[in-house]
Amino acid sequence: MHADFGYIEEGKLGKPYNIRLLKRLSEYALPYWRIIALALTVAVAITLLDLVLPFLTKVAIDRYILSSYEEVIPDKADKAEIIKKYKKIMIFSNDNKTAYIHRGDLKDIDPADLHEYRRDGVISGTSWYIFDTEKYTMVEKEAGERYEHIILSDGRIALTKGVIDGLPAHLILSARSSDFNGLIKIGIFLIFVLLITFGLNYLDYYLLEYIGQNIMQDVRVALFERIQSRALSFFNRHPVGRLVTRVTNDIENLNEMFKSVLVTLFTDIFILVGIIAMLLYLNWRLALISFIILPVIFIFTIVVSRMMRDAFRILREKVSKLNAFQQEQIAGMRIIQLLAREKYQMRVFHGLNHENYLAGMYQLKLFAIFVPVMEFISAVGVALIIWYGGGRVISDQMSLGSLVAFVSYIQMFFRPIRDISEKYNIMQLAMASTERIFEFMDNGEMIPDPEFPVIIPEKRGEIEFRNVTFSYDAGRPVLNDVSFKINPGEMVAVVGATGAGKSTIVNLIERFYDPDKGLILLDGVDIRTIKKADIRSRISLVMQDVFLFSGDLKENISLGNESVTQADIEEAAIEANAKWFIDKLPERFSQEISEGGTTLSGGERQLLSFSRALAHDTDILILDEATSSVDPETERQIQDAINRMTASRTTLVIAHRLSTIKKADRIIVMGHGRIIEQGTHYELMEAKGKYYRLNLFRESYNEEK
Repeated sequence: MHADFGYIEEGKLGKPYNIRLLKRLSEYALPYWRIIALALTVAVAITLLDLVLPFLTKVAIDRYILSSYEEVIPDKADKAEIIKKYKKIMIFSNDNKTAYIHRGDLKDIDPADLHEYRRDGVISGTSWYIFDTEKYTMVEKEAGERYEHIILSDGRIALTKGVIDGLPAHLILSARSSDFNGLIKIGIFLIFVLLITFGLNYLDYYLLEYIGQNIMQDVRVALFERIQSRALSFFNRHPVGRLVTRVTNDIENLNEMFKSVLVTLFTDIFILVGIIAMLLYLNWRLALISFIILPVIFIFTIVVSRMMRDAFRILREKVSKLNAFQQEQIAGMRIIQLLAREKYQMRVFHGLNHENYLAGMYQLKLFAIFVPVMEFISAVGVALIIWYGGGRVISDQMSLGSLVAFVSYIQMFFRPIRDISEKYNIMQLAMASTERIFEFMDNGEMIPDPEFPVIIPEKRGEIEFRNVTFSYDAGRPVLNDVSFKINPGEMVAVVGATGAGKSTIVNLIERFYDPDKGLILLDGVDIRTIKKADIRSRISLVMQDVFLFSGDLKENISLGNESVTQADIEEAAIEANAKWFIDKLPERFSQEISEGGTTLSGGERQLLSFSRALAHDTDILILDEATSSVDPETERQIQDAINRMTASRTTLVIAHRLSTIKKADRIIVMGHGRIIEQGTHYELMEAKGKYYRLNLFRESYNEEK
């Protein structure tokens, strides 16, 4: 058992800005560019609506809540100068002796002028409210007294704030009904904006999920197609758990990137740019003051993100080891219980689990530091705004509504920064997953189909090896200059010690591998010029280790081949002597079995394997140690099935049992990757060579048993 359980590479993280991988990923996103463009448009719309809310708050405060005016007495200064400069924001009295400026417009006056006007009493500092004549008449009537007022040039009435504050609450509301109505309109508009934002957020989420799920589906299909086309050497070098991780976890990481990063990253950037623009619009001086904290945020985010990247890498490595260990233990639970190793394995599990806990806590501590520090920096930013902005409000260089909006925008500003920092890790993880996925896709371990495949006109079932040499690892040949021919309808057995190359011959005939040298011919045609599917559709393989898929018996026999009917399945089961135990099952051919057929005995699984071979009715049959692990009674039933199956088919038998071998038309004896001798059973026994010695050894072994 390896300490890393074959999963150390899970701890790797990729660069979040790998342009090559992003460019390749874009090929999968390209078919959905219209939907992506729509999602981006929706994201921009959401951003604009988010930016509207604080601005509406500013308008509500400045225009309707604090809607007072300040009195201007031009006669106390150079009348021509002040009127010329600021006439656009002034409302004059009917006699032109006084004028009034809305408090929200004071920010438009040059600070030096404003200071001078206040010092000289040009702007008196007295607060006034302006009403329509009808409102003033109604207030007088209800109050039962007449107030000192100023008639303006547009016919409206100006009253001092002191007069208004002395009125009963209901009269204040009546007098300021236009302001109150303005607030109602803003409130209704806010609700309308929020409803639209809700709908757009729903649409945006749906679009992002749609894009992510479709891209994930396309990548998964492409990856699974590549996995199916790989040579057996590929599967020998990659654990099943790792392949499953590619098809599930890594692709899910891609989905998370498309959904949470690539499109929403644009949203965050839009929000940041929009907020900066709004801050500069509201008050560029205060905006520059608030930008002082940006370098601190940037440096802190980069440092913590790198630390979190390392922490996440370690955590992922520990999680992968833990998962791999659990998968291995569950698969081998029978051996663990048989050898009473539960306590030992539990100690190992506790160790791995504790390492995972420590790695998780380290990442949690970093995140626990990051969030409060960002909140603290945000609070410092707000404090700077209140300190500097509050002073400008007091000096009438900024409206209170602008300050409130400024604080809201600054708080909004930190949200996308936190999001981008968190998505940095998602991007790293996704890039690592992408790199691993494409490495699998680009892996050259595959047996290619010919560009111009040959179709065999007459299928006879002739197999020939011509001077075939093959090695799994370079420099260590498993087969060395092997030549033989199996005629149509002939039954040939291949025997030899373990490692002699018997199963390799089967792998080469099925074209799971290509020979290093020599030719393999099927009906006189080089199999490298025939499509793999055409070769394998002509061969039925029965192995010692039968693999059954989760599903019913019918599906396990037909393997999804629509040309295999129910009648074919039942006939195959009868010929394979399997129907007797199938009929005993509650659901017969519809009986569900688990993966591997663990609820069936070894002999029953083997009989199902023969049924599968018969149902597909191929012209070539290969039996690879098909009877080596069954009891004598089952072997007798299998031998009956073999006799029927081999009657009209070319048959290659890899076997140890004499009962199977001696009926072969010819026996090929392998040793150290070469053919040592061949002939019939009786010819080889008379020759007293390697085959003779193998049989003597078997007889001696059986007697000892």
